[in-house]
Amino acid sequence: MPTAKKPEPGQNFESSMDRLEEIVEQMESGKMMLEELIVRYEEGMKLVKVCQERLASAEQRIEIITRNDAGKPIVKDFEPTVEKQRAAKSDEKGETANDEVRLF
Repeated sequence: MPTAKKPEPGQNFESSMDRLEEIVEQMESGKMMLEELIVRYEEGMKLVKVCQERLASAEQRIEIITRNDAGKPIVKDFEPTVEKQRAAKSDEKGETANDEVRLF
């Protein structure tokens, strides 16, 4: 059985994305056996989860520095307004959030 390269616990976002891109290219090549495709798909899904967790963590830490009327810098927590607007529109339409991620 083919062995998959497992994501390292300390692997950063960029290296996870690079590996994910490699996996997608390999899978799209059409030269892999079914079993190898499944192994790569599982590895890809783990990498997607790592990337999503890293992005969520980074989003929580982002702060936007703005200036008040007096010109003094103030620090304000980041508010993902685009995501909030999407969620509100989905709620209005009675839709549920779709957390499914596909490699292709």
